[in-house]
Amino acid sequence: MRLTSFTDYGLRVLMRLAGEPERAMSTAELAEEFQVSRNHLAKVISALSTGGLLQTRRGGGGGATLARDPSEIRLGDVVALLESGQAIVECFQPSGNACTLMPRCLLKSRLSKAERAFIADLNQSTLADCVYTPFTPEG
Repeated sequence: MRLTSFTDYGLRVLMRLAGEPERAMSTAELAEEFQVSRNHLAKVISALSTGGLLQTRRGGGGGATLARDPSEIRLGDVVALLESGQAIVECFQPSGNACTLMPRCLLKSRLSKAERAFIADLNQSTLADCVYTPFTPEG
């Protein structure tokens, strides 16, 4: 299974913020650190905020912080949130499915089961298991 870059950066944002929970980080700051488009990261942060994982504040001293303790954020739930609407294969899409093997295809149910198992396995871990603490040289 391959995750979208949207989910990849969502996980990175969460790990980074968990590493310095007392510090609000701006989208610009995170985008520079990850070397990714600020616009792309703004969409990721918006999705995480809408999903109840981040709190955001505008203005001076603003930025994003975790909305919950890292031990309460299950990785599978994060992936499911950020990957929602991303069909693993064409036949999982709500419309536009042109597969000629349907309705007798036996693969779809197996892929669906595997996708659920993937999320369930990730849900055995929390964000607290993956906290990223930035390296700061001493001195």
